[in-house]
Amino acid sequence: MANASLRIDLDAIIANWRALDAASGPGTETGAVVKANSYGLGADRVARALMRAGARKFFVAVAEEGVALRQAIGEGPEIFVFSGHMAGDTDMIGDLGLIPMLNSLEQVTRHFEALPGAPFGVQLDTGMNRLGMEAGEWEAVAPIVLGAEPRLVMSHLACADAPEHPMNAAQLAEFRRMTDGIGVPRSLSATGGILLGPDYHFDVTRPGIGLYGGLPFEEAQPVVRLSLPVIQLRDVAQGETVGYSNTWEAEIDSQIATVAAGYADGIHRTLSGCATLWADGVPCPVVGRVSMDLITVDVTHLSDVPRSLDLICAEQGVDDLADVAQTIGYEILTGLGPRYARHYHGGGA
Repeated sequence: MANASLRIDLDAIIANWRALDAASGPGTETGAVVKANSYGLGADRVARALMRAGARKFFVAVAEEGVALRQAIGEGPEIFVFSGHMAGDTDMIGDLGLIPMLNSLEQVTRHFEALPGAPFGVQLDTGMNRLGMEAGEWEAVAPIVLGAEPRLVMSHLACADAPEHPMNAAQLAEFRRMTDGIGVPRSLSATGGILLGPDYHFDVTRPGIGLYGGLPFEEAQPVVRLSLPVIQLRDVAQGETVGYSNTWEAEIDSQIATVAAGYADGIHRTLSGCATLWADGVPCPVVGRVSMDLITVDVTHLSDVPRSLDLICAEQGVDDLADVAQTIGYEILTGLGPRYARHYHGGGA
């Protein structure tokens, strides 16, 4: 089966990083979140491009991601691990110079006993109730932890994509209450927090989805183009059906293109019968159900059927597709499967 083509614009990622860096303002260092393999786009290539643009702090979800990233970018840049120092992580953290964001007293104890003197950071919970030390735990351990000079103290905003939500101000106030005067670099904002303004920026910002062309960064340059190869054309007579469970019936004699991709490639089954593919700017509706490896598309109105049809393109960005699938752009990007042939351009090398 022919591979679908996932084209990734590294120059656009760099431009988005630079725009968010400028928005972070003077005195604030802008890192980059490259967890989940840079949201499915390839952390090795993305991180190297961002290093050439000036990024020196990278954030991953788990130590295993940090290992792969260190092997890709070499020594020098800092790699922070959001999940902290989990059981079994000691050798990876110590051997590769990763910086775990310690989330609990248990992790503090593990890190200090297993890797005394090794770098670390701290994550605080300011109301999201997901990861990090709550106020009481932090107050009990802060004198010891701060004495060991953490590289970074951070928290994470729950509602930054909704600027007027009162949770933003509440978390900001709590973060300040927990950290003002500690003399350690602080970080509160990912992409949405950067857009909330200078009060939320502190010493380090951590853009993620905005680098990859997604909301809430509306000015982001598009990064991804996903083209699905046409592997067969079929004439379908009026009254005939297409796909599983006969969910689509031809009202007129039609021409149907079968393209090589499906829910095994992260194209949600909820897109069945409601998504659109594009042929050089001309919309072509998905008909029938999205199956594991194949999608059927009505191309009756095209004079010439192209070799491929676009699912993510200038006419339909990641968040447009997410709206149709009733999800978010993050899930669309991170679901892009390994069968896509990834093609990179730009990036300065």
